[in-house]
Amino acid sequence: MKYEKLFTPMKIGSVEIKNRVVMAPMCMGFGQYNGCATKKMMDYYEERAKGGVGLIFTEITRVNDVTGASSFGQLGMSHDYQIPALKEMARRIHRHNCKIMVELHHPGRQNLGLMIGTVPLCVVGDKLMGELYTKILTGAVIPPGKKLQDKDIVPRTVAPSKCEKSKMSESVNRGLSTKAVKKLICEFIEGAVRVQKADCDGVELHASHGYLIQQFLSPNTNKRTDEYGGSLENRMRFLTEIIDGIRKNCGKDFPIVVRLTVDEMYDRIGQPGKGYGIEEGLKMAKILSDKGIDAIDVSSASYDTFNYWLEPTTFDCGWRKHLAAKVKEVVDIPVIAANLIRSPKQAELQLEEGIQDFISLGRPLIADPHWVNKTQSGNEDLIKRCVCCLYCFESMMENAYKYSHGHCSVNPFVGRENTYLKKNGNGRKALIIGAGPAGLSAAELLAKREFDVTVIEKENCAGGQLNLAKKPPHKEKMGWVCADLLNNVKELGVQIEFGVKATKDIVDTYKPDIVVNATGGNAVFPKPFERENVTTVTEILNGNITLENKKVAVIGSGMTGLETSELLAEQGNKVTIVEMADKIAPGAWFQHVDDAMPKLESAGTVFMPGHKLLSINDSSIALERISDKKTVTVDADYVVLSLGVRPDTCLYDEIKNSSDYKVYNIGDSDKIGRIANATEAAFQLVSSIE
Repeated sequence: MKYEKLFTPMKIGSVEIKNRVVMAPMCMGFGQYNGCATKKMMDYYEERAKGGVGLIFTEITRVNDVTGASSFGQLGMSHDYQIPALKEMARRIHRHNCKIMVELHHPGRQNLGLMIGTVPLCVVGDKLMGELYTKILTGAVIPPGKKLQDKDIVPRTVAPSKCEKSKMSESVNRGLSTKAVKKLICEFIEGAVRVQKADCDGVELHASHGYLIQQFLSPNTNKRTDEYGGSLENRMRFLTEIIDGIRKNCGKDFPIVVRLTVDEMYDRIGQPGKGYGIEEGLKMAKILSDKGIDAIDVSSASYDTFNYWLEPTTFDCGWRKHLAAKVKEVVDIPVIAANLIRSPKQAELQLEEGIQDFISLGRPLIADPHWVNKTQSGNEDLIKRCVCCLYCFESMMENAYKYSHGHCSVNPFVGRENTYLKKNGNGRKALIIGAGPAGLSAAELLAKREFDVTVIEKENCAGGQLNLAKKPPHKEKMGWVCADLLNNVKELGVQIEFGVKATKDIVDTYKPDIVVNATGGNAVFPKPFERENVTTVTEILNGNITLENKKVAVIGSGMTGLETSELLAEQGNKVTIVEMADKIAPGAWFQHVDDAMPKLESAGTVFMPGHKLLSINDSSIALERISDKKTVTVDADYVVLSLGVRPDTCLYDEIKNSSDYKVYNIGDSDKIGRIANATEAAFQLVSSIE
């Protein structure tokens, strides 16, 4: 395709954007306590500007330090001293003919009580003690603070009015006084003035995903009786007064974009009538358009309906494009939307169909900063696609407590944008055993270092464990990881040989200088449970065993167990899931669990947490109920074990002491992990080789 629409310039207000691709705002934690842009943050954004994107919306940027700081590593526009660093970041982005707009934000009730009043103290502590303060905070203050937060013994977050706790943050909140509301309006306006002084190209007001501005819009969280609550006009007053103030202080040529949830989607989680839906969302969009904002960034949902704005891998690409299409019908300003776009072809088609005017890419630009340039140069098959694994958000949230940042499963260079690999391979021969994510990542990075790389794989295709991960219903995107890596290593001249089972003799024939063992792992199958009616998830997922219309017990409720259960249920089986822990899917990221459980429940799946497998018979299993040690019998024609994976080290143990070549072991063959662990292990290894 020529992608004519995608690369046609268009204006947002007075600012011309060179193409139709914008980077969505995403907090990754590259900032610091004082809210100033750091070098790491500048490197991160500039890499996306180099990659060809037309406009960058920064991450959530606070306008209030006391109740409005969401992260220790968040950008801020709450003080004048933050202007110079933002100005430098804008300068760096502008030199690539890319525009930058700053997303102004307040979390409201979706903040953590632990964060209320914390950041101002952190700024002082950091000034006085530097790195020592961070060690004290993350090691001695936050752990007990989290326990107090769980018991609600922390300051309350703020909301338009006292309301129910927000999912995930789950902090007790309090309503804002009218005086406090007006002060916050002024703080948003002052933040915009600072953005303009920093030579940025506009602001985006975050009225989406359940944050404070949206909380004013929603009747679920706004039960005020003053001029900021009640009717739609009153509920929008907080936002419209911010817009009026920015116009007055920054002028008509300074673009204002509003990121708007047009449907809270409570009906999707079985709570119809709660909050507001698309009909009222369209009225809001029309009011904002008539108000004279310069563009609307269409989104959906909130923390309460989390998966309907930050989707797991099972969601179809473009599933919510109808929202942008409906908004486009009622406004006369440019419409920006994400719409779970994962390919240039999809982006171009949605522009051609008039669904939207700008393509918003969030996670795809974390995964591949050069998505735009690769498309424009005709190399779209080299794009590393985002597979919606959610590791970027999960790792950001986890690392926020450690004063660190988020990562990406398919891009180990996130946060290392200024890291360059030495090109000193000098044609040395590198042999990679295994074409899973670890092996192919190592092959790609070694080839970039100018090694002569060959990959041998026992199967007839690449993928490793991901060939199983993509088999459950709607998990096809997981196959993209190795498909994209394969395209990239071939482009770099790496030789790929499929159907070759490596042995020491075969390895020796290649006369390598280095060998990277990435042979993966095998499903755990305890010998006491070996019977004709017992198998592992591997045999179910690879299709070697197909079960239909049977009573199946799945032992283990990690995500592999849940996803395999979903496949079994789809095949007409009656499934019982047994888990030793006291809850299903212990340790799994909540979004994946929230995605899987309703599907399993609707299929009539029986869940048995707190039970241990004792024995298996021809038509039943015996379990021990952990709470009282009583034995429970469950009917089961077949048993599927999902007890994890153990490393396959057979080849590594055979060749590791070779004197003819250096041998390294990475990925699941070293330590069982996730995609991110595999790609990170490859990065660490290749970076360390002299």
